[in-house]
Amino acid sequence: MPDVNPAPTTAAAELDAIIVGAGFSGLYQLLCLRDRLGMKATVLEAGAGVGGTWYWNRYPGARCDSESHSYNYTFSKELFEAWEWSERYPQQPEILRYLNHVADRFDLRRDIRLNTAVVAARFDAATNRWLVTTAGGETLTAQFLITAVGCLSTANVPNIPGLEGFAGAWYHTGQWPHEGVDFAGKRVGLVGTGSTGIQAAPVIAETAAHLTVFQRTANYSVPAHNAPLSAEFKQWVKANHAEIRRVMQSTPNGHPFVIADRSVWDVTPAEREALYEAAWAKGGLQFRATFRDLLVDKAANDTAAEFLKAKIRQIVQDPATAAKLADIDHPYAAKRPPIDDDYFATFNRPNVTLVDVRAAPIQRISPAGIVTAAGEVPLDIIVFATGFDAMTGPLLRLGIEGEGGRKLADAWAAGPRNTLGVQVAGFPNLFTVTGPGSPSVLCNMPVAIEQHVEWITACIARMRAKGLTRVETTEAAMDAWVAQVNAAASATLLPQAQHSWYLGANVPGKPRVFMPYAGGMAHFRRICDEVAAKDYEGFAFSA
Repeated sequence: MPDVNPAPTTAAAELDAIIVGAGFSGLYQLLCLRDRLGMKATVLEAGAGVGGTWYWNRYPGARCDSESHSYNYTFSKELFEAWEWSERYPQQPEILRYLNHVADRFDLRRDIRLNTAVVAARFDAATNRWLVTTAGGETLTAQFLITAVGCLSTANVPNIPGLEGFAGAWYHTGQWPHEGVDFAGKRVGLVGTGSTGIQAAPVIAETAAHLTVFQRTANYSVPAHNAPLSAEFKQWVKANHAEIRRVMQSTPNGHPFVIADRSVWDVTPAEREALYEAAWAKGGLQFRATFRDLLVDKAANDTAAEFLKAKIRQIVQDPATAAKLADIDHPYAAKRPPIDDDYFATFNRPNVTLVDVRAAPIQRISPAGIVTAAGEVPLDIIVFATGFDAMTGPLLRLGIEGEGGRKLADAWAAGPRNTLGVQVAGFPNLFTVTGPGSPSVLCNMPVAIEQHVEWITACIARMRAKGLTRVETTEAAMDAWVAQVNAAASATLLPQAQHSWYLGANVPGKPRVFMPYAGGMAHFRRICDEVAAKDYEGFAFSA
């Protein structure tokens, strides 16, 4: 069904809540507030369709790295059983169809305003309402402002001198043209080898005359072994909704598998190698669940890292190229651990070249291509797979101002501070779904989203039942939570990846702060439940 942009069903002055973003978070938050609490809510979406991340990210090879039967809502058994995925790891078009299916099934479109970007949001203490300004100059007001803008939605285009003078075409994977890009007969430069670059490279190489991959940071990757889902598996999924949901909600990463309860040191080297081989053959993110201590014991992690580096050297035929690809400077899974479809084998193609820009840094972009310290690489198209201004970027670009005109950008000048990833002191009635300080990007996102949305909804329901009109966290609660976030990260190997976007290291000038909560999704859920059970300890309410 084509997206439409109907007039809002409620007058702006009558809105109880404004939700920013129509992806997984925004759709479910609208459903919860409107259908469960009877609130007058509207979603403001900058894009011309619903889908959030999956509306914008249409780059070649765009695919989810969570298994399809876990990458969906689980709040409704009927919804879960009504939808059938076609592949183990769904591609962008299929995920977008799913989210459109959800929007239609629950009649959400009538309260979604498309092509409506938010450019400013200011809290008015006199009226206890948020004033939200759109790019079209309209101002809407509501008691609650809920950001559902995602963690990875603000494209990070590197500031390389000369880009504006490039004679060819350039694209960022997070802002991909909806009509697609034709690489046939073109010399293409791909900048970036994170999850996105690893997905895009094999697809671009299939049609490009030549693909040059510019690698700053070498990366691990495990094969996805993607395949169509069998009829038997689809039937099993439908019959086991409750168990699948239970497993996802009880595991640290929100995936439908458990981490093996064994240490690297519980087995012999030969047994360990056999377990890694079996995990490699199975493929996917479950590789990191082979042992329980891979992310807390550097020596244990080294065993996985060396196994994966050896696989790279086995796959890539040119020893010099293999050495560059295997020259990885961080523990396995300390950065987002990619999964791939023949990424390393792509470098065996005669039309693919790897450029190590740590050894020969990019100096500028000329009209004809990219100039490194080793010389110029002629190009017709440049693709930036350089990621996002993650977690804080999508929130800061909304121009949020709290009580007394305090800007969120100023409050977070030294890094994000909040409580449970949902609220910031000085910004009453503002909720951030899967904000920094929550597990979010460290787990299967729909699991984190459902938990956050349901917690926010329960908090608002409690306010309405007691006749309360205002809620905000306290400075003391934020200090305590930031300390917990830092402690959880320090207990793992995650901060050892110095070039990770978890730390904001991919954006020049961004504070180097570990942003997500690394204590596990299941533990985070228990913490949130305890806060609610203690009458929302750390949050101040008033009428």
